[in-house]
Amino acid sequence: MNIFSPSIFHHLGERFYAFAEQHISTMREHDRARAFPRDVVRGIAEAGWLGVCLPQRYGGMGEDYLALAALAEALEFADSSLRETLAVHTGLHALPILQWADEEQRARWLPSLARGALLGGFALNEPDAGSDVAAMCATSLREGDHYI
Repeated sequence: MNIFSPSIFHHLGERFYAFAEQHISTMREHDRARAFPRDVVRGIAEAGWLGVCLPQRYGGMGEDYLALAALAEALEFADSSLRETLAVHTGLHALPILQWADEEQRARWLPSLARGALLGGFALNEPDAGSDVAAMCATSLREGDHYI
């Protein structure tokens, strides 16, 4: 028995891998063109997978974190940047809102994130440092009830 088989890892694994296999050549074309794979991400959104582990009441699939892991593994199989798109969207945006936002914020943001109307992103850059985190020197200063 292969414990890493998608069908054993998670019941959605075979669907995730089928999607990934179908888009490998498309991802290569996007990589060569240095273009964001909007069409592929749109397919992930249309399948409902951008909200794979978000509760159904917010438009998600209501699956567990194993489903998220199986999806991430399958997308990594197709292309690392595709998996990273899911990781940033889910891990830096949707799940923190789910865990720490109030109900009004969850209702406002999570349905759009789950269906892909909004796509979470991440940028890290600073003058004289680029994306080298160790060379960054920006600071924040608390002024009253906010930071500048």
